[in-house]
Amino acid sequence: MSPPRRIALVDANSFYCSAERVFRPDLGKDTAVVVLSNNDGCVVARSAEAKALGVPMGQPWFQLRDEAEEKGWPVVAFSSNYTLYGDMSARFMSVLAQFVAPGDVEQYSIDECFLDFTRYRIDPTHTGHAMRARVERWTGLPVCVGFGQTRTLAKMANRCAKKQPRWEGVCDLTALSGPALDAVLAQVPVQDVWGVGRKLGQSLRQSGISTAADLRRCNARRIRERFNVVVERTVAELQGVSCLTWESQPPARQQIIASRSFGAPIYALDEMREPIHVHASRAAEKLRRQGSVAGRVGVWIETNRFRPQDPQYAPSRSIRLAQATDDTAILIAWAVAVLRSIWREGFRYVKAGVLLDELRPRTMLQGTLFDAAPPARDLRREHLMAVLDQVNRKWGRGALGLGNAGISKGHRWTMQRGMMSPRYTTSWAEVRRVRAE
Repeated sequence: MSPPRRIALVDANSFYCSAERVFRPDLGKDTAVVVLSNNDGCVVARSAEAKALGVPMGQPWFQLRDEAEEKGWPVVAFSSNYTLYGDMSARFMSVLAQFVAPGDVEQYSIDECFLDFTRYRIDPTHTGHAMRARVERWTGLPVCVGFGQTRTLAKMANRCAKKQPRWEGVCDLTALSGPALDAVLAQVPVQDVWGVGRKLGQSLRQSGISTAADLRRCNARRIRERFNVVVERTVAELQGVSCLTWESQPPARQQIIASRSFGAPIYALDEMREPIHVHASRAAEKLRRQGSVAGRVGVWIETNRFRPQDPQYAPSRSIRLAQATDDTAILIAWAVAVLRSIWREGFRYVKAGVLLDELRPRTMLQGTLFDAAPPARDLRREHLMAVLDQVNRKWGRGALGLGNAGISKGHRWTMQRGMMSPRYTTSWAEVRRVRAE
């Protein structure tokens, strides 16, 4: 008989804000820290101090700035520094990977990681505190750890570890008896269960299911008849039956999207070509990284729907390629062709994006009815793309590109990030300097 599973979820607390604080020791516990969305629009991450002040997620920065000044709140805002967050995430994950074998690690998001301890003889509480201490010592990030028999229960345990001080940052639900587990789950609103959410939670509450404990007591088959298979699996997971596939390697994406809002509106087609070049280049880089080729290229452009006084236009179109490719130059050419087909003058465009679809493995070469033989691979072009990716990995994104994507001068439409912190961990010119007194 196989032992019951023991899954841990390790989650960095207020990850974006914590990553900023690592290099800013002057931001003490009395200072509220927030991180803003693209173009410094609204709050997308809040420290515990900001939450205590009542700062809501999504609040526009100009409103929070005025409110903080009026009420005397010590609030420090940062523009989104994706380079810093990505590198801090990689460091965080590398520390966690030291506790289990590679096949027992599943990175769930930039700041969350599942670890399967089923085949290890450990004391979960002791191991959880060891992970917390090592991550904080080696990266400076505060984390919480939750243990459960399934990933849904591990998520629930992590929530308890984070929100209930009595657990001291580590919650082990596998050590609880059935009644004790029900008592813990009875304190969790059903909408806070992983995979439920606000809308489904409202439907469940209307059916008399208001807490996670209520959902756990449901009959899984009956709940599927009334709702769907996703809720059925959630019920089974809460009952200790694992229903979610373990993915030690993230699956290849089925679509790749590159998109950004502009720092300033675009009115001319020639200027719109620049971000399309950049987005297509970025999407192609992601495509090659996962070893895929794209069979369809799509483009969309948008006006600002929050300005009803402006004429609105938000077209999108895609085109199927005769032969799937990962070549940046080809993808840029088709993306620009699609852009021309949907462009209309007289609008104030604030966002654009490129979509790569119908992805398949790069090794799968598909010919046409009229090919005498399978299409040959162009090794020279493949080598060129490899060099392009290598240069950008070494010298930073956008160091080398094709056409407008290779122009390093600032663009008027470039995303505004007026409060961005330095790239402390990835740029020699921005490394934090410590002066001995």
